[in-house]
Amino acid sequence: MTERPLPATPPAAAPDGPTAHAWAALGGPADLLERVSFHGPEGVLPARLPVRQLARATVAACSLAAGELSALRSGGPVPAVRIDQGAVATAFVSERHLRIDGRAPVSFAPLSGFWQTADGWVRTHANYPHHRARLLTALGLPAGTGPEPLAATLREHPAEWIQERAYRAGALAVAVAPAGGPAVPLVETRVTDGAAARPLGPAGLPAEGVRVLDLTRVIAGPVATRTLALLGADVLRVDSPRLPEAEDAHADTGSGKRSTRLDLAAPGDRAVFEELLATADVVVTGYRPGALDAFGLAPDALLERRPGLVVAQLHAWGRTGPWAGRRGFDSLVQAGVGIAVTEAGADGRPGALPAQALDHGTGYLIAAGVLRALTEQRTGRPGGRHLRFSLAGTASWLQHGIGPAAPGPAAEEPYDPQRWLTEADSPYGRLRYALPPIGYQGGPADWSRPPGRWGTDAPAWS
Repeated sequence: MTERPLPATPPAAAPDGPTAHAWAALGGPADLLERVSFHGPEGVLPARLPVRQLARATVAACSLAAGELSALRSGGPVPAVRIDQGAVATAFVSERHLRIDGRAPVSFAPLSGFWQTADGWVRTHANYPHHRARLLTALGLPAGTGPEPLAATLREHPAEWIQERAYRAGALAVAVAPAGGPAVPLVETRVTDGAAARPLGPAGLPAEGVRVLDLTRVIAGPVATRTLALLGADVLRVDSPRLPEAEDAHADTGSGKRSTRLDLAAPGDRAVFEELLATADVVVTGYRPGALDAFGLAPDALLERRPGLVVAQLHAWGRTGPWAGRRGFDSLVQAGVGIAVTEAGADGRPGALPAQALDHGTGYLIAAGVLRALTEQRTGRPGGRHLRFSLAGTASWLQHGIGPAAPGPAAEEPYDPQRWLTEADSPYGRLRYALPPIGYQGGPADWSRPPGRWGTDAPAWS
């Protein structure tokens, strides 16, 4: 695998506050922060909120966690971490840079977006066919309804009425809330009793030989497991055959991983899954809270069966409060916690961040948390780990926990995303994609393989 050398130019100033905050939330040793520096264009991901600082901090924390585990396995010092802000900015909009045989994927469906209501605004998410169908059913509209009739209907009702009616129907619509949003923890970690984790011997990559069951969808969870695959983990994504994933989404986030389909309600498929779980080191879940409990996959149930497991659980809205059990996506959380109002345009129309930064940022935090857990299990704190992350927690940090950036250089370095894009053949066709932004000395510059077709791999470890 090609290694990524760090630039020979002098490092920038010491790590900023957001990096230190994220690293502390993950339980990282403070003395390692001196190894982190940044370079590259400062004007990337412009927004009223400090999106650039969040993005580079999450990637820096993940890179440092990778370097820490790499040093443990090699016996050497923790390598230097130098984060290129241009690479980070490009990776944070990887889905926009993706091309499949020259074709640009469609990110948002026609019925997804901001809509004016009788008393404000609402944000809908109808990218998946089942969500579109539920939204139209909730509003009493026929299956073929387009944007204009939907807009007319939404203007007749209050935003909260639409939100609650959609929720009861299993659809996705959130009233645009005032700026501020609730305070939600960035990371929550619980250590459980258990046997010592299996040894990890010397390896060229920090997560080499680590087995990861990927039970996630859309962006945040798949970005986390894509990153773990980059760092050497054997990642197997498992989906239900009754809940198809968008092929374009998998083409963006499936690099380095394998993907299979198992119906956990079918005894045969469930037995296969249990065999996989029996030798897994990590399970990453990204479904609505409680959705996996009926299959015995709640964190406590997993840790009872596998006491040394690392379970990383992703929620949309956090684990407490009235919205804890609701479905959510990055765009909906931005609307529901006040980001859309903060980023509103001059005409008062709600706005959005320049990237799905809650998704991508949380993804790198999840990967960092898993890497740190693997290190801690082998350096004096054995036992299982239950790690909790949420899009709302990352949003709360963005709104309340990150101060303004330090002044940049007098001469701004130009940003050209082409520097961090590459191409490769894949089962989907010729892909143009964003390179990974992970930046520790000697780390990988690209994934070991392109994404395979969603759900077509055998349900077995490599």
